[in-house]
Amino acid sequence: MTANSGRGPKGNLTNKKLDNFLYMIMEKGDALEAQIQEAHAVRKEAWLQFAKRPSSNRSTLTAGWDSGSNVGEFDGHSKRVLSCAFKPTRPFRIVTCGEDFLVNFYEGPPFKFKQSLRHHSNFVNCIRYSPDGSKIISVSSDKKGVIYDGKTGEKIGELSSEDGHKGSIYAVSWSPVSKQVLTVSADKSAKVWEISEDGNGKVMKTLACPGSGGVEDMLVGCLWQNDHLVTISLGGTISIFSASDLDKAPLSFSGHMKNVNSLAVLKSDPRVILSTSYDGLIIKWIQGIGYSGRLERKENSQIKCFAAVEGEIVSSGFDNKRMLSCLKHGDGMTFFYTYYHASTLIKIWRISLQGDQCGDADCIDIGSQPKDLSLSPLSPELALVSTESGVVLLHGTKVVSTIKLGFPVAASAISPDGSEAIIGGQDGKLHIYSVTGDTLNEEAVLEKHRGAITVIRYSPDVSMFASGDVNREAVVWDRATREVKVKNMLYHTARINCLAWSPDNSMVATGSLDTCVIIYEIDKPASSRVTIKGAHLGGVYGIAFTDDTSVVTSGEDACVRVWKLTPQ
Repeated sequence: MTANSGRGPKGNLTNKKLDNFLYMIMEKGDALEAQIQEAHAVRKEAWLQFAKRPSSNRSTLTAGWDSGSNVGEFDGHSKRVLSCAFKPTRPFRIVTCGEDFLVNFYEGPPFKFKQSLRHHSNFVNCIRYSPDGSKIISVSSDKKGVIYDGKTGEKIGELSSEDGHKGSIYAVSWSPVSKQVLTVSADKSAKVWEISEDGNGKVMKTLACPGSGGVEDMLVGCLWQNDHLVTISLGGTISIFSASDLDKAPLSFSGHMKNVNSLAVLKSDPRVILSTSYDGLIIKWIQGIGYSGRLERKENSQIKCFAAVEGEIVSSGFDNKRMLSCLKHGDGMTFFYTYYHASTLIKIWRISLQGDQCGDADCIDIGSQPKDLSLSPLSPELALVSTESGVVLLHGTKVVSTIKLGFPVAASAISPDGSEAIIGGQDGKLHIYSVTGDTLNEEAVLEKHRGAITVIRYSPDVSMFASGDVNREAVVWDRATREVKVKNMLYHTARINCLAWSPDNSMVATGSLDTCVIIYEIDKPASSRVTIKGAHLGGVYGIAFTDDTSVVTSGEDACVRVWKLTPQ
């Protein structure tokens, strides 16, 4: 069995957010992916340019793309370089711009300083050559755009101030025919400009990008790729317009900007995937379609993890105020999550949702910081919350009991019918309890792990359960005999963060801090595993099966990926 992802080759961009944005664009469709890959293709005579950032952050290096040989290293800026561009036709030229308000012009190769141009009164944020090499445009925080001759660097015109941007211009991109440009600004607008033969620009169309008008809607990046105009906001929303029909509403989608630490798949519709990130954002995805919207909440709070059972989600987070919330979705879906805020109160919240908006909330104090949360699928009102020293049993928004266990708790799980609970300790032991009313009765203690337990999950048919620890080991147990069913699952090189069962109970998938995902088949030795190396840069933190052959994962790189398992 092998696993494949639909993503493109890994980029080498220094800006992780832009890297994630480009991947989301590429994964939106084969046609758009092909166009973007075409834009990234290296021409035979192209040169690789990049800003070299030593301690002074003031110099630029130029190297041959094929050999890496230095073909020009030069100073000229007194402050940080923000952008550079290369003339795609002979005679070759390079231009740079930066925080010193300057545009520097270089001739070569080997490239040498020619002149400094000071036509801006604030940071020059972006500079681009037209595809035919005849013109250069620079945009600045002074709200101006300046056009230069591509060969000599002489200023030939400006973007008109009439109907121009009202805020800093952060990015610019030329049309393929070198006659129009796209600009984006802190004023939350994108504009398409017609560039005349004399080098002056006039607004053709102001594009309305979706958003609430907040700071996160400021536009910070753009790309004109064939018939697609792409804009990116500070909050991570990507909007794609049609260049041939500027009046057409854009295709807009978004994603996470922080570590995606939890995933859940709705059993009622396995195509629906919910993901949460450290910054408290909850996003709904539909497999085969992609982004389906954000679930907006009134409270600005962080979320660590959550679990979904039919219409309910349980999650937890880090801060000073620890709360467990229940959100009721307009289509009957209900979400539970715990979060933290700047307070010493520890509460449970039940919040109604109208569409993707949160309504008023009722709350209950749970008294301690949650370590793990688990819902009973057959009785969704029943939830088990593990804390540092014990567990809390909840029924709806009511605390049924708070139980001190006498050992440091690390992870927990409750059986689908709510009759059994498994508590994992910092000492690596698994404590099995029967649940009777508001009490727990210890039935057995299992010892196999050599490190603190990080995750426990029951199989869908409840005949088995699996556990993982900080010492990189996973164990599959037979629930009836309480014996190890699959052993030697020691193929990760760092702690196991997450674990999931396939719907047919035949496979267990684990995600680790080592960036890898490993899929084990229950009826085969652990050595016959399938390993997905480098699934997420920085570590894998969420994992779930959407069906028997598809695995969805999330991680530190702020991405959510779906992998297809194929028999070998």
